[in-house]
Amino acid sequence: MSKKWIFTMTILLVALLGMGAGLYSWQMNDRSAKSAHSTNSPNAGKREPQQVVSVAALKDSYDLVVVGTDPEGIAAAVSAARNGQRTLLVDARGREVLGGLMTVGWLNSIDMNWDRTSAPLPGQEQDYFNKGIFAEWYKKTEGHSFDVVTAADAFYNLVRAESGIDLYMEAAAVEPIVRRENGPGTVEGVVVRKKDGSKQRISSKAVIDATQDADIAVAAGASFTIGREDLGDKNSRMAVTAVFRLKNIDDKAWKLIAKRLNGDGDSNTGVDKMSAWGYGNEMKDYVPLNKERTKMRGLNIGRQLDDTILINALQIFGIDGLSEESRREGLEIARQEIPHVVDYLKQFEEFKNAELDAIAPELYVRETRHLAGLYRLSVIDLLENADQWDRIAFGSYPADIQRTSPTDNGAVVVHPLKYAVPFRSIVPQHVDGLLVVGRSASFDTLAHGSARVIPLGMAEGQAAGAAVKLASEQNKTFSELSQSKALMAELQKRLNDQGMELAPYKPQPQTYMSHPAYEGLKAAVYTGIAVGSYNNEAFKLDNPSNAQRMVNQVNNIRRMYKTSFKGDPSAAVKQIAEPAKQPLTLQQASLTIAKGLGLDVTAETARAELESRGMLTKETVGMIKDERKLTDGEAYMMLKDAIVKAAGVTF
Repeated sequence: MSKKWIFTMTILLVALLGMGAGLYSWQMNDRSAKSAHSTNSPNAGKREPQQVVSVAALKDSYDLVVVGTDPEGIAAAVSAARNGQRTLLVDARGREVLGGLMTVGWLNSIDMNWDRTSAPLPGQEQDYFNKGIFAEWYKKTEGHSFDVVTAADAFYNLVRAESGIDLYMEAAAVEPIVRRENGPGTVEGVVVRKKDGSKQRISSKAVIDATQDADIAVAAGASFTIGREDLGDKNSRMAVTAVFRLKNIDDKAWKLIAKRLNGDGDSNTGVDKMSAWGYGNEMKDYVPLNKERTKMRGLNIGRQLDDTILINALQIFGIDGLSEESRREGLEIARQEIPHVVDYLKQFEEFKNAELDAIAPELYVRETRHLAGLYRLSVIDLLENADQWDRIAFGSYPADIQRTSPTDNGAVVVHPLKYAVPFRSIVPQHVDGLLVVGRSASFDTLAHGSARVIPLGMAEGQAAGAAVKLASEQNKTFSELSQSKALMAELQKRLNDQGMELAPYKPQPQTYMSHPAYEGLKAAVYTGIAVGSYNNEAFKLDNPSNAQRMVNQVNNIRRMYKTSFKGDPSAAVKQIAEPAKQPLTLQQASLTIAKGLGLDVTAETARAELESRGMLTKETVGMIKDERKLTDGEAYMMLKDAIVKAAGVTF
């Protein structure tokens, strides 16, 4: 055998191995290869989810009861079972599949917590923060937009792989068992009412509330704010959405969608294998049938595997997500409006053959209750990309506040790079034996705009499931557990060992944090009068303010701090023609704040009165560069001074 022949064969073998490795790498990077089904490619035909089977009989006692089969509850139950806890996962919403909002509400495009601190490798997806059980499920789907059957089956496969979980989907109602003595109530299990009317009392060491609206927690006596109550607007909350499905969207139609979105030059539009987002300009001319209750935004489109697409775009206003009657009303409004939307879409070539196939059985309700936990995640935490010593999850999704009415434009308040959610935010005040995971955990309204997303909620669920085991071992309440740095470190170690990534980090200082008016910006963001938009590009602290803007800002603050700001700031501009066009002076700003506080002052005396009361500091006055033309940042500093002194709030 010649050396030349051996050399040639060696080169050929290396080449073949390289081709094989390249093919393997390509397959692993292709989302269809990560799917739970071999047929997971578009046009695979109509598919049905696996039939979910409930246990025939419930036990009288479990280590843990998890209420709710939304993704957060699934993560909690799987985590608990893997930590050796005999777990009941129970649902009382009449669902036939697991996954709740994602699979019954058809919210099939995930709001991901992308890691924007690192650059993706060529051909690779951007890295994301929430690993562990969320990542396990995510890798079984088509990606950040998925087929709902794939998703439902992936959830079910996670649950049924755990012998320690009893799944019961047939409850008619679930209520907490609460022992009340002197001090906080303690949840000691649940009562399950079955469809035949009979009730079974089930004891447990702990309960995890993974219902969308924290129904178990409120029944147990936990405290909450409702909607935008913490902003002084209790009756207002974000729009709900009815996701709808269109059929006859084949490969040709998808290519036309891609052609339109890739060619419009808008950085906020895009398309990939399974999702498309855009049509903002195209939908501007849509006139709703119900102008008072509905509005269309740009389309979020999620492709399915059977020539259908799901569209998340119809916003419905005035719906109380806590009222079954109101939710039914929302679905009825959607049934009347959506056929009109489909007719409008037919003017575009890609939708000319589209037909309405169905509307999701459940509404996408974004906001109801906000738990009063041991720690309330604040929008300032997002603004400063804050870490927490008891971190159990990371977020980076924009604080996206959807419209609250047809005349509202919504806002992206801040776009964080990375923030931590503490364990304390899932522990209720005044109730033991209970943890709350998901969008109704302990978040302020504005922080909730980011923290409500499902990957973060699944991370909370995984942490909660592991915490039940640790608390039981240590004979501690969840409140006691949350106060121990040593035990929180142990919880984090276990979670890291179980696939999560919860390392501490040093927040990256942002440009706006070095601005002299940053303390004013904090107050402005907290009170909702300043928004950063995507990448925080709208934090322009050196832009000129004006007299009318100052009135609007004080009015916003009045809603939050009614007992301190009792006056009418509009009295400060009654003698000014077109105040929106008039530069804001120090004198005018002082008068507006003083009038908002209800002080009896004139334009000439307002500043001195504020200074004498400690509501305008020398430091703030000293940083103002031109008293005839205040900037937004300088105005924020003045407002901050007044709020701190009058309302006793610190930022």
